[in-house]
Amino acid sequence: MIGVGDMVLIEPLSEDTFIENLKKRFDHNEIYTYIGSVVISMNPYKSLPIYTAEKVEEYRNRNFYELSPHIYALADEAYRSLRDQDKDQCILITGESGAGKTEASKFVMSYVAAVCGKGQEVNKVKEQLLQSNPVLEGESFTSSVFVPITLSMSFHTFKTSGYLSDLLEKSRVVKQPRGERNFHIFYQLLSGASDDTLKKLKLDRDFSKYNYLSLDSATVNGLDDAASFRTVRNAMQIVGFMEDEVQSVLELVAAVLKLGNIEFKPESRCNGFDESRIKDKNALFILNLEGLKGTVHLERAILSLFITLNVHFNYHSYHLFHGFSFIFLFLQDNSFEQFIINYCNEKLQQIFIELTLREEQEEYIREVIIYVADFIIVVILNPTTVYHNAENYFSGLLIHLSTILVYICPLHVFCCLTVYHSLLNVVYVVMAPPTAGFQFRASVGTLMKNLLTKNPNYIRCIKPNDKKAAHIFTDSLVCHQARYLGLMENVRVRRAGYAFRQPYEPCLERYKMLCKQTWPHWKGPAREGVEVLLKNLQVPAEEFAFGRSKIFIRNPRMLFFLEEKRRQCLEDLATLIQKIYRGWKCRTHFLLLKKSQVVVAAWYRRFAQQKKYQNIRSSALVVQSFIRGWKARKLLRELKHKKRCEEAVTTISAYWHGTQVRRDYRKFFRANAGKKIYDFTIQRIMQKYFMGLKKTMPSMSPVDKSWPARPYGFLDGMHQDLRRIFHLWRCKKYRSQFTEEKKATYEEKLAASELFKDKKALYPSSVGQPFKGDYVEITKNPKYQKLNSLVEDKVLLADVVSKINRANGKGAPRIFLLTKKSFVLADQKTGQVKASVPLLDLSSVSVSTQSDGFFALKLKEGSTSAAKGDFLLSSDRLIEIITKLHRIGAASADRNQINIDISDEFLVQFKQDKVCVKFIQGTPKNGNGVACKRKNNRLLEVSVPSP
Repeated sequence: MIGVGDMVLIEPLSEDTFIENLKKRFDHNEIYTYIGSVVISMNPYKSLPIYTAEKVEEYRNRNFYELSPHIYALADEAYRSLRDQDKDQCILITGESGAGKTEASKFVMSYVAAVCGKGQEVNKVKEQLLQSNPVLEGESFTSSVFVPITLSMSFHTFKTSGYLSDLLEKSRVVKQPRGERNFHIFYQLLSGASDDTLKKLKLDRDFSKYNYLSLDSATVNGLDDAASFRTVRNAMQIVGFMEDEVQSVLELVAAVLKLGNIEFKPESRCNGFDESRIKDKNALFILNLEGLKGTVHLERAILSLFITLNVHFNYHSYHLFHGFSFIFLFLQDNSFEQFIINYCNEKLQQIFIELTLREEQEEYIREVIIYVADFIIVVILNPTTVYHNAENYFSGLLIHLSTILVYICPLHVFCCLTVYHSLLNVVYVVMAPPTAGFQFRASVGTLMKNLLTKNPNYIRCIKPNDKKAAHIFTDSLVCHQARYLGLMENVRVRRAGYAFRQPYEPCLERYKMLCKQTWPHWKGPAREGVEVLLKNLQVPAEEFAFGRSKIFIRNPRMLFFLEEKRRQCLEDLATLIQKIYRGWKCRTHFLLLKKSQVVVAAWYRRFAQQKKYQNIRSSALVVQSFIRGWKARKLLRELKHKKRCEEAVTTISAYWHGTQVRRDYRKFFRANAGKKIYDFTIQRIMQKYFMGLKKTMPSMSPVDKSWPARPYGFLDGMHQDLRRIFHLWRCKKYRSQFTEEKKATYEEKLAASELFKDKKALYPSSVGQPFKGDYVEITKNPKYQKLNSLVEDKVLLADVVSKINRANGKGAPRIFLLTKKSFVLADQKTGQVKASVPLLDLSSVSVSTQSDGFFALKLKEGSTSAAKGDFLLSSDRLIEIITKLHRIGAASADRNQINIDISDEFLVQFKQDKVCVKFIQGTPKNGNGVACKRKNNRLLEVSVPSP
């Protein structure tokens, strides 16, 4: 903490250390300091980030001394006392002009608004109270007005209401203190109102045209009056002003502003006395007050005041000057309003001291603290004792002055009575003419009554400098304010008894680490824990006292001793925590390294074994390849030798036949034409052969087995070779026309042939049927849209199958869906999923050799899907279903290939029992085909018609 947060604990106590502590905290933006439960507020003249919603939650429902000093702590204490203890609360904010009283009231109201109940009515009242500030802010920087704000809250019905008392200082309209300007509303009206509004009110934007407006640049520059005027108008609507009432208020403000431009001239009367007259009576017409009948009464009211005032002033001259001569030393050249304000401040100071003493005494009595009798004998410089003898004079002064001095904006009684008859409702209400003295006496009486009947809370506002600038602290000015606010006396009152007191629970919680018996947890009552703590620290008995609920410490040095011990202990604890943390961190790091080393070693060993295995495997493959190569080459040599022998026989035979043919032809041709004729004949025969072969060439279909007959026997070898070459070329041309889908179809057909050809009697009937895959149009049929959305992968096959019931052998229709990862059985009517089995859980498929469509999907033992048993199904498209299942298993690298068991007798697991399914050939009954019948609990017999 910067400095000392509670002035009661400052050591040593003097005016210099008091001011130095305030200055030290102010320089570090710590603007709040306590004197016990009193809050000292230094005006920083700048915005500080200490009023956020997070700060509100930080101070909400917290002990007053638990956190650093803040105005929210006092507001929360008052609010909780009102809510929990049903005690009426009064927050008294005092200080001179520019000390920040208005801002302090804003922060208190904003805190109460943030923490109180919710609801439409409550929020409305809270918003009205918060928005009343722009309406009530009178001057440019300071506020010397008394505006008591009363909040009424009901915590049973969660309703809130509020009302504001009347303003007191109104003389500022005609005369402003040095360095300040008139009320904001005059400047805001001229700067922010529209041209039409100003024209209607007969006003001009030039400030210099109005006598009531101060043009001091130090108070005018830097204020956005135009924007402020819009804020004020909006605030008036939120507070509850109707539009016509707002207009009436603006007309009244304009009339007061123009009233200051009325000028007077002296005029002699026949009796020798001088009287005043208005120079230009047209000035009365531009007042523009609706409903005011002429200007005669207004003129008479304005002019008659001075005559009446001089008469009464002379008549009561003794009482006036007698009273002022006694009190003038305190007020210097202040006005009457400031005089009575100062008197009210002194009354507040007196009641503040009285309530402070009473609060101290009541707390000692409540806590049963036996204390010395000279507690009340405290030397306090109290200015109110001076005023005590002057109060009678002052009461008489008010009675006499109330008949002649009226400060209502600042019209006198007769002027108010005149304007009182205006037709404007606002003017009618505002201009009701009570006297200033009567109003002050009633306000002070009400204020004192409220303070004495309510629980007081104090905020003492101090301005650090007269320049209203940030970061400037004038010691003499702050010292002067501290003196007349009696802050040192307040500290002495608190220190005259026990300087510090705190409930046992937070005291034990804060200092329990100073004693081994109380650290880290004390299981007994908090008071006993504090007693053990102080006894262990060997604190003298005269330095403290035990109350009912609090520990009282007489000397601040004792508290500083405890704080110093706590600081040292916290350092030791911090060192211990750091040591333990570093040890934990190092152990954690070591264990992580060890774990990482084990993982790395395991991965390395795995990598080394894999490399070793790969080397052995590659070596084995090389050896195997060499062996296979040697065997292949050996076989090739043998085959080549055998082929060469066959070819040699063929060649020899061909040559021999050729020789015989040529010999026969030579004989023939020798007999006819000789050798030339022979060669020409051979050429013609070959040409005729090829031309004939071209004309009789078979179709391009690979299944076409026709081939032209050879014309001559000696062309037989060449004729067969040409037939084989043509067939190969024809097949290649045919395959080049296939699409990928058609290739897949033929591959499935080829796989079906490998699986079921000559093994399953149903296979031949499936050869001519194309494999479509989707037979229920699951992607188009709206009945199965929900079922299709539940399947994550692409559906490879969708068909209606029959699920065989073990009890009676009858089948129930089901939708069978097959994907790359699973198969699904769903209800045909509703589409509801009955079973979904991953293909990883499928071990094998069993079918018979007959022409039936029965097949059993057998699940792996111990898998999650095997709990309900295997599936016995029947489908006319058995060949396609099992072929696709087999191909999915063959194409997947993460699962074993699904075994296909073809037998007329196999076992099926139904939950806990195994049932034998046996296929026999029989005669169909009643025209039916395949029939399934239960023979006993362990046998299902399937009768298949004979082919």
